[in-house]
Amino acid sequence: MRALVVALLLTACAPSKPPTTSLRLVPTAGAPGRARVTIDDQPLGSLDFIVKRGAALPPGKHRLTIEAEGYLPYDTEIDAGENGGLIKLDIRLVKKPD
Repeated sequence: MRALVVALLLTACAPSKPPTTSLRLVPTAGAPGRARVTIDDQPLGSLDFIVKRGAALPPGKHRLTIEAEGYLPYDTEIDAGENGGLIKLDIRLVKKPD
């Protein structure tokens, strides 16, 4: 019984997780859905997948990179605030010159 009380107290006193920021990507027409999306050098999936699902970011600065064959890389820094919320980015991938 004593162990249960201690476990309940520890659970009640545990710090809550900080709110996450929802990242939404909006690609321009013609952007290749197969483009690879990474955040902080961690692959997340294709651009199509992230457009449909979004991504949750913990507070802090993050590096977003989108790469596709035949296109220049899209690379930017995102600052996810301490209070969570929504970041919506318009993504324009530029074709590599011939």
